[in-house]
This record gives sequence, C-alpha cells and structure tokens, in this order.
Amino acid sequence: MMIEKHKLSELIPHSGAMCLLDGVLEWNETHIRCQSRTHRDPGNPMRRRDRLHAVCGIEYVSQAMAAHAALRHAGKGRSRKGYLASVRNFALAVERLDSIEGDLIIEADQVMAEDQRALYDFRISAEGKVLMTGRAAAVFEAPLP
Repeated sequence: MMIEKHKLSELIPHSGAMCLLDGVLEWNETHIRCQSRTHRDPGNPMRRRDRLHAVCGIEYVSQAMAAHAALRHAGKGRSRKGYLASVRNFALAVERLDSIEGDLIIEADQVMAEDQRALYDFRISAEGKVLMTGRAAAVFEAPLP
C-alpha cells in the first residue's frame, strides 16, 4: 500500500468511519488507484436498511478524487475544499456493494484540470469485474490571495 488509511485521512476531509478508502495503491499526476474493504463493514455509515446500494460508490470515487487533488497539490500551499459538482455517463453493473466479496478498486483518471475545477473519468471494480463507471466534475474554493 503506497498510502495507508491513517495518512489518507490527513489528506481528505473525511475521517473515522466516513473515510471509506483503506489506502492509495498508486497515483501520478493524472491517475489514482485506491482500495477499500469498507463496503463489507456492517458499520459503514452509508448503509441503509442493512444494505449498501451501488450508487454509494459515488462517495468512494469522490474521496479518491479528493485524495488525488491533495496529493497533486502537496507542498504547494494550503489545501482547498472541493465539492462534487456533477456525475455523468454513470453506469452500474450491480445493485449493491455490500454483497461484493472482493476488495473494491477505485480508479480515477483526470481528464481536465484548471485552478478551480477538475474532470475525472472513473471506475470501480472488484475481482476483475467492473462495477460502475462514469465521469465526475469537482469544483474547488478560490485560492487565497
């Protein structure tokens, strides 16, 4: 594991049970690949009625995007808050994540990045099967003067 959960929770605004990623497996300027086992945790805060619907994968992707942005800007001044602005071309191959036995692999490829926004293509897979794909846009706070 390149970056473990305890370090990851220092990079993103999510902590405790809401930090859904277990770590970063690899990353570079345009790509991040993360791993998670939290989809099988009965205490996962995203669960409703003892289920974790696959649409909750968007939160996993959002956290991977946040980690990527933080890693890209590490050492370049104060980190800025980011917000998920949109999700497009979203496709699910499963209904639930909690029934997936293998670890989730969350990948995001940065398609475009500007000072206050970024666009990523993403996919979540497990055991070689693609579970979801799509494109997500994030916006960031304006930099301090």
